[in-house]
Amino acid sequence: MLSIIIPFYNEAESLPTLIKHLIEVLEKIKKEAEIILVDDGSDDSSKFKIQNSKLQFKTQNYQIKLISHRKRFGKGKALQTGIENSSGEVIIFMDADLQDEPNDLLRLLEKIGQGYDLVNGIRQDRQDNFIIKTYSFIAKLFLKIFFRSPFTDINCGFKAFKKEVLQDFTFYGNNFRFFPLYAFYKGYKVVEIEVKNHPRQFGKSKFGKSKLFIGILDTLTAYFLYQFSEKPLHFFGIFGTILFFMGNVILMYLAVERLFYHVLLYRRPILFLGMLLVIVGIQVVMTGMIGELIVFFQKKKN
Repeated sequence: MLSIIIPFYNEAESLPTLIKHLIEVLEKIKKEAEIILVDDGSDDSSKFKIQNSKLQFKTQNYQIKLISHRKRFGKGKALQTGIENSSGEVIIFMDADLQDEPNDLLRLLEKIGQGYDLVNGIRQDRQDNFIIKTYSFIAKLFLKIFFRSPFTDINCGFKAFKKEVLQDFTFYGNNFRFFPLYAFYKGYKVVEIEVKNHPRQFGKSKFGKSKLFIGILDTLTAYFLYQFSEKPLHFFGIFGTILFFMGNVILMYLAVERLFYHVLLYRRPILFLGMLLVIVGIQVVMTGMIGELIVFFQKKKN
């Protein structure tokens, strides 16, 4: 059983064409499949277009499911909803904007058949705008340096994986971008293949300038979760120690000036900076220790 999960928001023009092309590809596969369309609170005619497509392409080999959110919760929640309503042993993620090439689905499944647990796409000749390309470049560089990521295009929304890979992973917010990295860290067999990337035909991209900044924050969050979730003191201890050391250097310098050069401290505002750095440094280190205690008791409980 194959489950194709497609989250969307206001893609009324794209969906009928996408469904038609997908069904043409599924006819070549000749295996039981389902297309799960998750409406993330659309306010256009997307539902009506999907209902027409369901009537037009109804067969015994596959089914088209439409699941709707009452309001917009984001792509991560939409993917989780699709997964919860899926029956397939192999799951495909793809976008609804017609930028993904449905025929590449065959190549993704071929790699799954070769024994890979997750196949991630690499977009050829990317048709995205400058903002998206900038974010992807920054994320790729950061992931290579700090995560030792094997992926070239982790933000590609076109991927295939076995359902077992989802174990212990919950989609929320924007963490879906790092799902391939999670699979890699868990020891699953991952691979990348090049996929076509068409220009958007209808509507506008949902990725704006504000999401560039949010994407950077999400990358930093993922860095903390994947690298330090079980050793928080290593993260907070480093920064806390640096702040504590800087504060002590300032205070020692002021102490030397006061003792040997008779410089009055009330004339030195930097004194308060030194005190602040020492106090904050201690607090940051203690935060790491509290985190270690939480992890310890959580592991002990399990």
